[in-house]
Amino acid sequence: MLKFDELSRKHDRSGFDCGVYELNQYLKNTARQHSAKGVSRTFVLLEDGKPDEILGFYTLVFCEIRVHELPVEYLKKYHIKAHAAKLARLAVSKKYQRQKLGKYMMVNAIERTMLIAKNIGIIGFFVDAKDISAKRYYEQFGFISLPENSLQLFMPLQKLQQIYEMILGM
Repeated sequence: MLKFDELSRKHDRSGFDCGVYELNQYLKNTARQHSAKGVSRTFVLLEDGKPDEILGFYTLVFCEIRVHELPVEYLKKYHIKAHAAKLARLAVSKKYQRQKLGKYMMVNAIERTMLIAKNIGIIGFFVDAKDISAKRYYEQFGFISLPENSLQLFMPLQKLQQIYEMILGM
């Protein structure tokens, strides 16, 4: 059975390899310290039978966006600046890629983001795609590109709510 834990010292980060040096280094050297400082929260995906092996991870942060960066249909809805949740990182170990674990982590990230939205005002969920392939991946969940940078993506709160309700109905 798969489960999520907030990253801690007990998790073996040294053996994780997703194939992207920067993501591996973040998990191994920075994620736990950021969590301890309140900068971000990193969640690791584990299997019950292998509680030390990290199958994948994702990181959530709070962000501020200048409204003029949003797609035009959102410009009049908000003030000059607005707050949102952001998926800062998402990675799956090379050993477990192509097994829908990324989707499983996205669902968990959306659930956590909705908990945030119910307790703190946010306008939606953001992610920065590293390349066009990652952009396409995030678009399948309902993210839309920002006008000035197509690799920066946004999911408005209403769409996030719809996806969340769909997840609950599964």
